[in-house]
Amino acid sequence: MVSVTIAALLFAIPVGSASADPKPSLKELADQVEKMHTEIETLSEQYNGQREKLKAAKKSSEVAQRTLATSEADLATKRAKAVLLAQNSYMTGGLANPLALMTSGDPENFLDRAATTYALEQQQGEEVNQVTRAMDAAERARAAAKKHIDEVQKLVSELESRRDKITKLVARVESNLYSRALGEAGRPGTRATRVNLPVIGDGKAAQAARWALTQQLKPYVWGAEGPGSYDCSGLVMAAYQRVGISLPHYTGSQWTAGRHISRSELRAGDLVFFYNDLHHVGIYLGGGMMVHAPQTGDVVRIASLANRPFAGAVRVAD
Repeated sequence: MVSVTIAALLFAIPVGSASADPKPSLKELADQVEKMHTEIETLSEQYNGQREKLKAAKKSSEVAQRTLATSEADLATKRAKAVLLAQNSYMTGGLANPLALMTSGDPENFLDRAATTYALEQQQGEEVNQVTRAMDAAERARAAAKKHIDEVQKLVSELESRRDKITKLVARVESNLYSRALGEAGRPGTRATRVNLPVIGDGKAAQAARWALTQQLKPYVWGAEGPGSYDCSGLVMAAYQRVGISLPHYTGSQWTAGRHISRSELRAGDLVFFYNDLHHVGIYLGGGMMVHAPQTGDVVRIASLANRPFAGAVRVAD
């Protein structure tokens, strides 16, 4: 099923080989991205489920190996005792030696000792049998656990392969989508245009990013926090306030308002900071794009992170 989906998506992605084909609209590209994000989310959860199975299988294997080691040690001890018992029985004659009985000065005492020795031999033999059975069970458990680990690792490997394929497809179509969106929104220094760009995700961060996009074309005003105008940190504060998260109206404090993440971890709604003194912040959208309130004389608009002095990123919410 997954391979069919991947094949269908491959054919759906414009590669520019047929110049006569109609150019897909921004909405069509967005629909492709959303479909693939749904697919990768499903695969990710399958992957996570298999990883949990792998952990359980490894734990079972470790328990089986500990049981095996204990059984082997116990078996060795009991075998050693059995050998000593057998040697003692042999040296003292045991029940099997009628000559020892005949030559004994106290036959009744000899019979008592022999009976005790025999009972101990029988008991020791049963203990050895029990440990042997336990060791066999532990061996089977270890073999089964190893087989299960091998099977799960194979599944995880297959899932990672599928996930990688879809991730690459998403990267290709997102690149097309966001470059088109940037072109429609207007490059820095040009007249901005509102763009209805899809934001993937259902969490509060994605919701904040979607709301920030509704503020496009509102003017940048120093110290403003809406609703008619914003500065950079004012837009961030207002967006997160809409989803019930209180942030200060200051980039320095917003920098410490969540968990710091790497650029490769960025997802919609994360805060992106620029310059050494962190004096500018935007809200990440995906595909290397953000929405921000740039500077005096400009308006809230989407922009690329590229060619900007990126300082770091913060995840305020999922």
